[in-house]
Amino acid sequence: MENRTTAAFFVIVLLLAGGAYWYYTRDTEEPENGSFEYEILAEGLDVPWSMDIAPDGKIFFTERGGRVRLLQEGKVNTLYTMEVKAQENVESGLLGLVLHPEFPEDPRILIYYTYIEDDGPPWNRISWFNYSGMDLHSEEVFLDKIPAGNIHDGGRVKFGPDSKIYVTTGETGNGELAQDLNSLAGKILRYNGDGTIPEDNPFENSPIYTYGHRNPQGLAWHPETGELYATEHGPSGENMWYAHDEINLIKPGANYGWPEVIGNSDNPEFTDPIYHTGNDTWAPSGNTFFDNPNSSWHERLFVANLRGTSIRMMYFTPPNYTDISLNTPIFEDFGRIRTVVQGPDDYLYFCTSNRDGRGNPSEKDDMIVRILTP
Repeated sequence: MENRTTAAFFVIVLLLAGGAYWYYTRDTEEPENGSFEYEILAEGLDVPWSMDIAPDGKIFFTERGGRVRLLQEGKVNTLYTMEVKAQENVESGLLGLVLHPEFPEDPRILIYYTYIEDDGPPWNRISWFNYSGMDLHSEEVFLDKIPAGNIHDGGRVKFGPDSKIYVTTGETGNGELAQDLNSLAGKILRYNGDGTIPEDNPFENSPIYTYGHRNPQGLAWHPETGELYATEHGPSGENMWYAHDEINLIKPGANYGWPEVIGNSDNPEFTDPIYHTGNDTWAPSGNTFFDNPNSSWHERLFVANLRGTSIRMMYFTPPNYTDISLNTPIFEDFGRIRTVVQGPDDYLYFCTSNRDGRGNPSEKDDMIVRILTP
């Protein structure tokens, strides 16, 4: 970001357990189309990956090394610690998290993580946990034996507007799995809330919703159309291909082409992305559509970028919602950004990922930040 000014600045710091802090600032980013104030809500975190916000403002989040944590009233507490396969410079570990849609009446939380059992191969697993007080307990496995690896583990889990559970999985560095309809790897999966397979899934008796994915990490539904948009990491050397990160409009049963094609293809067998980055690399991760008809941000897509070190703000124009009339980076001074979500207060929240072995962390990293405007 070329022009950044500080409108006002004050800090309140409370030392918390585990090296996390409540840190409040009022500062201003000035992109081409406006200015934004933000608060740093927590700092000193250990590679936060996913977060979800309860109706009362509690922020539940994962740290890739194995902790599920809660940010509440300026304090960060650890709810649960698990042994996961996670180390610096790899992508596996404690990843996705989503609250049950009826939380807190239904106090369950769905969590995606990587594990190794009895010195065997790594696997990814999704489990329900019950939240009570300051604790998670009573693990109930929802889905197991998702292929795992040091890279390309997917990891996003979300509830759709149809109340179904959607899961992104990576192809673990083995591109052939993305085209294999007998493998859960390199897919977007769709389940009923009880773990059964929806009758209207595109492949009979299969959770596979779409395939041909390399490493999808973001899922967001358009507030007007209800259609699903997914972000996906492009290649980093396979077949001498690079970049070409994607935003895909997800259609049931569609094949998005990996590892046969990147970018746009003339082959009708494959579904092209509605946007790809060409020779630029964003490494897009979490994404969300802003949903508030009273806001100038309504229907804008916000994409957290790792290598792109920003949040990308995009607008898809009607009536097809596939053409882009706005595509601008904001918050470029925070380094790698993993996840962005809209809170119940209609503010955006994001977390950085600068301590994952691929960033340049500051003393404050990693952080959770709330965007206060517009």
